Amino acid sequence: MYTIEVIMLSKIKAVSKETAAKAIATSKDRLKDIRSKSLKGQGGEDHLVALDIGTEYVKALIGKINSDGTIDITGVGRRHQNLTDMQAGAIADIAGVVENCDQALTEAETQAGLSVRPAIIGIAGELVKGTTMTIKVARTEANKSIDLEEMEKIIRLVQQHAETKAKQQLAWEMGGKEVAIRLVNSALVGIEIDGYPVTNPIGFQGKNVVVQLYTAFAPMIHIGALEKTAQELDLDLMAVAAEPFAVARAVIGDKQNQNLSAILMDVGGGTTDIAVVDDGGVQGTKMFGIGGRAYTHAVERALGISFDQAETLKLAYGTSQLPPQRRPAVESALDKTAEVWISGIELALGEFTKLDHLPHRMFLCGGGASLDLLMQRLEGSAWYKSLPFTRQPSVNLIKPEQVVGIKDTTGKVKDHTFITAMGLLRVGLDTMQLSGGESGGNIREKLDRMLSV
Repeated sequence: MYTIEVIMLSKIKAVSKETAAKAIATSKDRLKDIRSKSLKGQGGEDHLVALDIGTEYVKALIGKINSDGTIDITGVGRRHQNLTDMQAGAIADIAGVVENCDQALTEAETQAGLSVRPAIIGIAGELVKGTTMTIKVARTEANKSIDLEEMEKIIRLVQQHAETKAKQQLAWEMGGKEVAIRLVNSALVGIEIDGYPVTNPIGFQGKNVVVQLYTAFAPMIHIGALEKTAQELDLDLMAVAAEPFAVARAVIGDKQNQNLSAILMDVGGGTTDIAVVDDGGVQGTKMFGIGGRAYTHAVERALGISFDQAETLKLAYGTSQLPPQRRPAVESALDKTAEVWISGIELALGEFTKLDHLPHRMFLCGGGASLDLLMQRLEGSAWYKSLPFTRQPSVNLIKPEQVVGIKDTTGKVKDHTFITAMGLLRVGLDTMQLSGGESGGNIREKLDRMLSV
């Protein structure tokens, strides 16, 4: 049997080949050579860079990998994006994004005192499909012990079915148009043999093997834009990671949090990304196109003012800085958008039908989560009653110190807006640890290598 988590999402605009080619050519002219001239080549294999290319900001973190598997952040950079650089979490102007990334990287590398080429980049957007598929395999030789070769075949079968489902969903959302996609993340959620849960299936006997596998697929056009961005920045792209999966990795970390159950939400400028973690396993990720900019646009339309003026009023909401005469209109606009946002969360969480109940802890991150109204709506309304919660969920912002195994040495990673970038560092570390080939390591590590993308 096959089960899959999906959510109906709206279309987003894609950049045409002609526009992309022009953007690439422009980026070469505008890209500064500070990094390549002054610092290139000084970073060793014990460093990596995480690029969180968000709708509002590009964030760059340089991490030093320690011998004990922890990471020290030694460089931080951040640059604001223009309105036309991104659309719903995906790159719309390669040239603009490359320039912003270059500035953020230069800032981070200057602080770290070295240039780093191995990079992990996050991907978001409504067309990124993160699902958990459950597949049941009836073994013909129940008395034969399961070995690595058999497990690899089972894992590949699950991934193939997940890809087929993702393609079908994207084709439906794109009006029947076939979309080329690629696997970006894969993680083992759980394994049962004849109804008995196991953490390591190798050596067990049994008739029925049930595997739960999380997979995330993204359209090739979006992956291609990120690959071109990395190329223009002279980075060695290790992996592209679905950002809600990165947030989950940030919070789950290593064995310290392997039994964590929580709902994680990254509220960015263009999208809200949700990951549901149950007993340390990522059950699935959902994304929908409402983020911080939606609230700004709502104020812009309601008051008939510019986007920048609306952003200022939105940020001033809840403080004495907001003019009293503006408050009713601003509050009304924000409230209406918050209602739609809450509905999106309900729809997304409603797709997790295979869970007996949803985790009662919610953790938010991302710049959009800085709007106090969102926390107030989640804490003060009865939106959760239509969903399988056992009690009202608690709601908190994720703090950098909660990220397992990653320490900031710069003093600049101070709040929830850097959590996704920290999670990308964790995914980068995972990738580096699993890239050493099939020889060596324990059985669990070999299983993890099968899942590496």
